[in-house]
Amino acid sequence: MAKQAARPRLAFLGVGWIGRHRMEAVAHSDCAQIVAICDADCEAATQAAQRQVDAQIVDSLDALLETEPDGVVIATPSGLHAQQAINALEHGAAVFCQKPLARTEAEARQVIEAARGANRLLAVDFCYRTLDGVPRLRELIRTSELGRIYAIDLVFHNAYGPDKPWFYDLTQSGGGCVIDLGIHMVDLALWALDFPAVREVSSRLYAQGKTIAKPTRELEDYATAQFELEDGATARLTCSWHLPAGCDAMIEATFYGTEGGAAVRNVNGSFYDFQVEHFRGTARATLGTYPDNWGGRAVLEWVRHLSRDHCFDREAERLAEVTKIVDAIYGR
Repeated sequence: MAKQAARPRLAFLGVGWIGRHRMEAVAHSDCAQIVAICDADCEAATQAAQRQVDAQIVDSLDALLETEPDGVVIATPSGLHAQQAINALEHGAAVFCQKPLARTEAEARQVIEAARGANRLLAVDFCYRTLDGVPRLRELIRTSELGRIYAIDLVFHNAYGPDKPWFYDLTQSGGGCVIDLGIHMVDLALWALDFPAVREVSSRLYAQGKTIAKPTRELEDYATAQFELEDGATARLTCSWHLPAGCDAMIEATFYGTEGGAAVRNVNGSFYDFQVEHFRGTARATLGTYPDNWGGRAVLEWVRHLSRDHCFDREAERLAEVTKIVDAIYGR
């Protein structure tokens, strides 16, 4: 059984681009000891381990857990997340998982119950929460400086789409652009608003320009959705893969209130550069800007939490609320 440590022992399951980036953020901060690495691609595991001289390269999750880590960072194909997280939690390790935590709400709740039963910390890499200025935007909303929020516009268009075949296999991915990209915007809106109840969800899904039936049996590459919140606010989401948008990406979350507005927007089509602003009529003030090395902040926050306390945090219960809306968009 893993035990809490002041400098946690971590294992990394999946070290493709995202997993390796998160591992490098941890290694650079020196806030944890990296003890084991596992990836189905042996070359990826070897390359990731080159700078982690004390880390073992192992060939399975079971072998990874035998190293008795305090926490496991999961960055594998989405369809594997839920069961891998449950296995790690039941072994006594905390979990930090790439999104989505699971393909469905039912799977997500199974993971959450496993974390509760094992009394272990569980978090998901919703990294846009950590952009420079976003915590301040959230504070403006929660202190009512924007007045009553009544409209939220959410956008995530990716001109390329994923480059891994498993993304296009519904059984492995759980869906298309909504569960890959839109889920980030759904989480950001709910988190900023302190997770209000959602009364109604409507959506339309497209594949290569044609609408597809729900519950979906096809992968969508474009989606629109609207969800009504308990206080009367309306959130509108659009997201896509392979959109001829004239730039690499369009990413935005804008909140409109009776006393002002605020927005998170990518700059010049970048996946990495963002501007966060506060609006009052035609005036604007900058809350956060670029350059900003934000990609590893979420995992570092999890590590700091783990170093203090490895026990279940009820904030993890919110993870199912995000997946519930994704399920509703898919008509599940």
